[in-house]
Amino acid sequence: MSALNLAPNLTDHDDLYQSLIDMHEGLSEQESLKLWSRLTLILMNHIGDRAVIEQAIEAARPR
Repeated sequence: MSALNLAPNLTDHDDLYQSLIDMHEGLSEQESLKLWSRLTLILMNHIGDRAVIEQAIEAARPR
């Protein structure tokens, strides 16, 4: 079973964050939610490991 990596693992994280913000420019709230859903599904497909995805879902849930 693979483990979810929660340690810092990105370079240029500020630029990536800005890209996330910019992708919503000019979109309605509904369009933004659809965009988040599409991005999530694309990244889940890229990960391809159900156990890791389930760990990420659990880590993202409010505590």
